[in-house]
Amino acid sequence: MYVMASSTYVKDDTGATFIPASQRPDGTWRKPRRVRDGYVPQEEVPLYESKGKQWAMSKPQYPVGMCPEVINASKAANDSTKPIIPGLYIEPKAEASKSSKKKKKKKASKTGDVDSVTTGVKNVSLNPSQSEISEKKTQPEPAAPVDPQKRLKSLKKKLREIEVLEQRIASGELKNPEKEQKNKIERKGEILSEIEDIELEIAAGE
Repeated sequence: MYVMASSTYVKDDTGATFIPASQRPDGTWRKPRRVRDGYVPQEEVPLYESKGKQWAMSKPQYPVGMCPEVINASKAANDSTKPIIPGLYIEPKAEASKSSKKKKKKKASKTGDVDSVTTGVKNVSLNPSQSEISEKKTQPEPAAPVDPQKRLKSLKKKLREIEVLEQRIASGELKNPEKEQKNKIERKGEILSEIEDIELEIAAGE
């Protein structure tokens, strides 16, 4: 008798955890597969993000402590550099009066330093960091679909290695197996189940 452990797994009377039987698109059935407690399916494993990518995403766009006026000026400068829509008519501004020209000169003298800082911030924000460039270069390409025959051959090779390891332990040749060797033996049931699934899949495709 199987007892439901969650929406994905079931447990039998001995407490062993199984993935329940499921029907394939072609109508054939997968047999229940025994797995270790705490097993996480591949599709539920969280995606890995390198420290460089996490740092690049978390860093602020502007330096910490920068004056709000400088930030606003930088944003305005970025907006002004946006391309104009082709064919859009822009009405020319009327000639400024003498008083407005004087005000602009005074404002320009006060904000000269602000403009220089804004230009520096603009250059920093437009140039991608080295970590972002290296992250793009090191992103792996999508894995090609695995050939069932090759996968089956690889699994059978692992099964033979496990059987040899079991024989060495049974004969006393290997008295203290390492943790990695123990983990390999524990996966024997999972490998046998996967071999059976692939053999059924190959038989159904013929």
